[in-house]
Amino acid sequence: MLYAEELLLKAKEGKSLAIDEYLELYELFKSYTPSCFKPSLVTYSRKVFIPLTNLCRDSCGYCTFAKKPWESSAKTYTISEVLEVVKKAEALGCKEALFSLGDKPELVYPEYAEFLKKMGFKSTIEYLIHACDQVNKSSALLPHVNPGTLSWSQMKELRRVCASMGVMLENVSERLMEKGMAHENCPDKHPRARLAMIKAAGNLRIPFTTGILVGIGENVRERVESLLALRAIQEQFGHIQEVIIQNFRPKKGTRMERFNEPDTRDFLATISLAKLVLGDLTTIQAPPNLARAPLYEYLERGVSDFGGISPLTMDYINPEAPWPHLGWLKKSSRLMGSNSAKDFASTLVTSKKRAGWTMCFWERLKSTWEKMVWSNQNGKRFRRYRKNAKKR
Repeated sequence: MLYAEELLLKAKEGKSLAIDEYLELYELFKSYTPSCFKPSLVTYSRKVFIPLTNLCRDSCGYCTFAKKPWESSAKTYTISEVLEVVKKAEALGCKEALFSLGDKPELVYPEYAEFLKKMGFKSTIEYLIHACDQVNKSSALLPHVNPGTLSWSQMKELRRVCASMGVMLENVSERLMEKGMAHENCPDKHPRARLAMIKAAGNLRIPFTTGILVGIGENVRERVESLLALRAIQEQFGHIQEVIIQNFRPKKGTRMERFNEPDTRDFLATISLAKLVLGDLTTIQAPPNLARAPLYEYLERGVSDFGGISPLTMDYINPEAPWPHLGWLKKSSRLMGSNSAKDFASTLVTSKKRAGWTMCFWERLKSTWEKMVWSNQNGKRFRRYRKNAKKR
């Protein structure tokens, strides 16, 4: 125990540790909650979830989102449907339009490629760019996109019309691409492609969200390697707004429906490990609707952001898991002595300094966060951001 505590102190001082030393701390975290990880401010984003298309060329072992064109539940939103949902969301106070979609379905489904062609688009990404542009023109919502693995040129084009982007790294282990593993038959889940995209986003100064998926067949060493890979990218570019630590949940009808969920202690230890590895470089996020432990335990371990929560739409990726009531989140935060606020915009403000916002999104961002209620504890930070904004 003494050796582990020495390692913890060493890591908190910003000194580098070997992977085996992180593994030693992981074992400590399974039974010990560090007192230094509790956040002073807990954030979430009031969003609307728009699954632009649920067609996908990948076949992840745990996914129920992806559909085939001939399935009755297959759907691609029209622009009028997108704008109808956005209008309702804006009326409910949403600030973010989250676009999620399958990866490159036009490459494997000729009928879908023909559908895009008739609308004047060569790819799903071209259609996504158009959808984001229409949202910008018709509302004050900030588009955030989870479009799958993109090329440099696609990201550069998307950057014009969206406030931020995201892709889950999931894990750096190529072993998960092998037969019988979670990412078999998933060319877009190759970790080298995903790492390249995250780095490209840094080069393009795009505020970005990524994360790891816990319990899909990886081992703890591979989790550490994944977190260290994200830390190295963040140290180089500084564009990662948050790193999501997401627990695997088995779903009926998938190849992994009989897989066990990660043990609660195991998952909480992984959150602590992520906070230790990433420190103050970025924010740790965990989806509250997937929680198997009381949310205050997440906060104790270093989570300070609960991500997007919608008053209008379901979680289409995890339809079996409803969003928690906002009062529950605030109660969990108060139990920890933390402040809770609708803080998507303030999270992005820190990214503007690092990532370089286009003026149109910065002006819209200001109009969002200037209306928010800030606690006295964070008043100085709020005033500092306003002062810096006037200089830009």
